[in-house]
Amino acid sequence: MFVPYQTLHLLLTALAGTVKPARGKSAAALSSSHIYKKNHDVTKTRKGKTEQLLRVDDHDFTMRPAFGGPAIPVGVDVQVESLDSISEVDMDFTMTLYLRHYWKDERLSFPSTTNKSMTFDGRLVKKIWVPDVFFVHSKRSFIHDTTTDNIMLRVFPDGHVLYSMRITVTAMCNMDFSRFPLDSQTCSLELESYAYTDEDLMLYWKNGNESLKTDEKISLSQFLIQKFHTTSRLAFYSSTGWYNRLYINFTLRRHIFFFLLQTYFPATLMVMLSWVSFWIDHRAVPARVSLGITTVLTMSTIITGVNASMPRVSYIKAVDIYLWVSFVFVFLSVLEYAAVNYLTTVQERKERKLRDKFPCTCGIPHSKTMMLDGNYSESDANSLAGYTRSQMVPEEEKQEKMVVHLAMSNASNSSRKRGLKGHVGLRIIQNTHAIDKYSRLIFPGTYIFFNLIYWSVFS
Repeated sequence: MFVPYQTLHLLLTALAGTVKPARGKSAAALSSSHIYKKNHDVTKTRKGKTEQLLRVDDHDFTMRPAFGGPAIPVGVDVQVESLDSISEVDMDFTMTLYLRHYWKDERLSFPSTTNKSMTFDGRLVKKIWVPDVFFVHSKRSFIHDTTTDNIMLRVFPDGHVLYSMRITVTAMCNMDFSRFPLDSQTCSLELESYAYTDEDLMLYWKNGNESLKTDEKISLSQFLIQKFHTTSRLAFYSSTGWYNRLYINFTLRRHIFFFLLQTYFPATLMVMLSWVSFWIDHRAVPARVSLGITTVLTMSTIITGVNASMPRVSYIKAVDIYLWVSFVFVFLSVLEYAAVNYLTTVQERKERKLRDKFPCTCGIPHSKTMMLDGNYSESDANSLAGYTRSQMVPEEEKQEKMVVHLAMSNASNSSRKRGLKGHVGLRIIQNTHAIDKYSRLIFPGTYIFFNLIYWSVFS
């Protein structure tokens, strides 16, 4: 049977109109209405605001709980999230922590059948009384506010309150750098009530030393964290009285390996490099002078770099002792070549005078000739005594070697023996080759001895 399109459309519209949802409710609302019946919105069932539930408007929260009575106990515990930095130049440290306070304020008690607490954010904190704890010797501090103020307030039916906040604080730390960089530093973060003395507010660690918790992942690049611990004592101010003060103490030990690579090894290598000049010919003036100046300037740069990253303290640090002793060794190596060069010049001047005084060579056998290089002994000088000037040497040998005629009498021989025995040190100084020879042993030996003493004292 053929049914017109218009008639079919009217029939379907009529059938759809016979089934209608309840007034004001959708199909989805009908299917889930039983959920709303089981889980009621507490904000709708309670008549009034939170302030009315906690009776905030009924009390004066500008005064502490139990005002006029005994001191209110406020327990504190801390969880250290991170040690952000330790600054030797500014003598301070930066720490991020969770600071929690525990106290009882009966004005905030409320009736509850489930005995469950209520948790609020920082908006309620401005309307009730909270402890006025501050950080002593703090330079900068702030409460984190991303994405909102990191403040939590939890109130229990009997009036107990938990107040927690996340804070980053930069506080002063008195450091002793007399053993730097082989030192250990102990810093402390101090908490204290600003307005209330110990007669009004008693601060204490809630669980003793267990009140301080630290994150196991805390680490610093230059320090090893040895331990955290808590202490407490009274602090006195002459104008206001006694206050309870809590301390978060931590001990840091500096890693030495960084300074071994950046300071000690370069300084030691510069000292060893300055010893190379002892093996260079004293006539190579540009080589020895440039080497000495280079090592001196490098040591100056190392000393300047270390002091630039340190506070300007008035006492000597351990690293200063090592660097300045190393600098003295480098500087003495330059002075050593200056002495060698000067004595060589003086000796050459004397040789020229002797050649001018004795223009001819004497009749000394070839085996008894002596070069004017300063390498002669007493036995050689005695063996040359007694020769006369009449004995001559051919002109060819005169051109090959310059010799000196030494006419010594028996009396002069005996006086020379006494003079040589009394001036052994003078002979070593006059022998320019001997200065370099003994420097090759004295400089390394003395520096090794210094290192043994230094590391045994400061390590």
